Amino acid sequence: MPVYNEELGIDAVVDSWVASLDRLHLRYELLLYDDGSKDGTGSRLDAIALRHPAVRVTHQRNQGHGPTVLRGYHEAQGEWVFQTDSDDEIPASAFEPLWRARQDADAVFGIRTGRPSGPARRLLTAGASWCVRLLFGRGPTDVNVPFRLIRRAVLERLLPRIPPETFAPNVVLSGLVARDRVRFVEVPVPAVARRLGETTIVGIKTLKLGTRAARETVAAALADRRRGRSR
Repeated sequence: MPVYNEELGIDAVVDSWVASLDRLHLRYELLLYDDGSKDGTGSRLDAIALRHPAVRVTHQRNQGHGPTVLRGYHEAQGEWVFQTDSDDEIPASAFEPLWRARQDADAVFGIRTGRPSGPARRLLTAGASWCVRLLFGRGPTDVNVPFRLIRRAVLERLLPRIPPETFAPNVVLSGLVARDRVRFVEVPVPAVARRLGETTIVGIKTLKLGTRAARETVAAALADRRRGRSR
């Protein structure tokens, strides 16, 4: 879980995740990455780790969401690796159906339902899905969903093919899942409006970052295709 400037809500978010995971009687660790927050997020995370033995906190200088997600993927040690965000857009209560659906799959993806997003974000989401389908093949429906469960053995095969500075690595990862024909299933998950803190990607910035993500996805797809031909 990457975390940036979430001082107001991070306690409630992490507490809800710990409660949900404990109810499933799982052996797990929850990796929280403070991505150079400028408010009191870092101290809140340290206090949370004292309350919950399964929580591991890492503080780093600001790297951005994408590189932080990739770091978490690389450092996770479990047989299954789950990624989510810290804004509570998708509640922890939605995890159990995702977890139950893993039996006949190597990856499980959420599909956000009822997402309260504006025209720019809807356009970005649709564009990302079409980009992945054209470049990689038919894959997950919600290609950038921050609610995905993947076998670590599959991640270890796919991660080296994603550049470390990628802005939206989950989009590329969804594409690689499609190209490699990884067995996956999808589960509808509710998406709700942020209750605390501020959304940092809005308006024209959304479109600019979407353009960047598209360029990087095209570059990653072409590089992966060339890599495949050379093997």
